[in-house]
Amino acid sequence: MNYFAAFITCGLICVIGQLIFDHTNFTAGHITSLFVVIGCFSDFFGLYDQLVDFAGAGALLPITSFGHTLMHAAMEGAQKSGFLGLAGNLLSTTSAGITTAITCAFFAALIFKPKL
Repeated sequence: MNYFAAFITCGLICVIGQLIFDHTNFTAGHITSLFVVIGCFSDFFGLYDQLVDFAGAGALLPITSFGHTLMHAAMEGAQKSGFLGLAGNLLSTTSAGITTAITCAFFAALIFKPKL
């Protein structure tokens, strides 16, 4: 049942993104930014944690999870060190994922010829 919930949740998030892309003038960058902000707001109100409890990896895979992680890190940093802790904890929490994404994109660009 956990696999089914993860599959459906991740699939629904992706379907929503595809519908927005097909029926609006938003680009992929707009939708990515929108989903990160949605992840931030849903975590701020405690909704994303409930979604993670229900769907597990199905909620942690889409880009909305990046917003969830950013908001968690910012709130923890603010509780520990006040206003200045926002950026410090934010970067330490997400740096591994960002570095991995940049490294993978670099090697993909070396292997494949990009279209201009």
